[in-house]
Amino acid sequence: MKRVFVFIFVGLILFAIKPVKLEAQDVLNGIYQKQRDKNRKPIPYKRLREADVMWSKFIIRKIDLREKVNHPLYYPTEPIQERMSLIDLLLHGIKNEGLTAFSPDEWAGKEFDIPMTWSEIEDKFDAKADTQDVYNVDTEEYETKIIQQELVSSEVKQYLIKEMWYFDNKYGTLNVRIIGICPIREFEKQTSEEMSMESLALAEENAGEPSKRKLFWISFEDARPLFANHEVFNPYNDAERRTFDDIFFKRKFSSYIVQESNVYDNRNINEYSLGPKTMLEAERVKNWIFNLEQDLWQY
Repeated sequence: MKRVFVFIFVGLILFAIKPVKLEAQDVLNGIYQKQRDKNRKPIPYKRLREADVMWSKFIIRKIDLREKVNHPLYYPTEPIQERMSLIDLLLHGIKNEGLTAFSPDEWAGKEFDIPMTWSEIEDKFDAKADTQDVYNVDTEEYETKIIQQELVSSEVKQYLIKEMWYFDNKYGTLNVRIIGICPIREFEKQTSEEMSMESLALAEENAGEPSKRKLFWISFEDARPLFANHEVFNPYNDAERRTFDDIFFKRKFSSYIVQESNVYDNRNINEYSLGPKTMLEAERVKNWIFNLEQDLWQY
């Protein structure tokens, strides 16, 4: 009797147990759950007083994403799960994380004066509604249709970095802090039918060169929490992937100087030098900053 009761009890338990269907998010794709980058916070700067800054200078650098060392900032051109390029991350931060974009059309020193709306950013990408005449096969007539242009983030192939080099008198060191980031879009120029006679004459002089447009300025300090929580692909070690904040904070990128603070307050190096002399002038500015620290000490 007891055996019968046990068999019945076991049978009821087995009948009550239903097979559990594993959902996709329940399957661990790896051997551990990644938490480090999601909970990271940016490394705080040292406290700095105005009295401690004995010397400072603003520098504008250009990062070209076509250089191999800068590829982690450009790829992937389309988001792959949580991985995205720098421009896609900035656009995500502006649209969803409360990151503020500022107009790039202001003079030097006023990069963070005029905020931009999302519609203004779309206009910079030419991602707006356009009317086109489309031929209708059924009616054999042209019809005007509204076509929404897409925002192509992969057109961003360069960045401007505004930074301040300063000598900290308290610690006796030459340091640098990034102030802002400005993406630059490269795109094909308009066709001759869409251009005026003056614009057409100017385009013929610069034939073969793509158009470039500054999109917006982003305060680097405001973007650091977002940068610290998103990793960048490391081709050598999947367990030690850097974040965007690591790349900028540790200066793991290639760039060259295009402007220094000057009496004109807005003049680029290529405005007073041509060809190879432009790169030589940029190298001269870099070496001058380096030698400034060395000349302060006696060995």
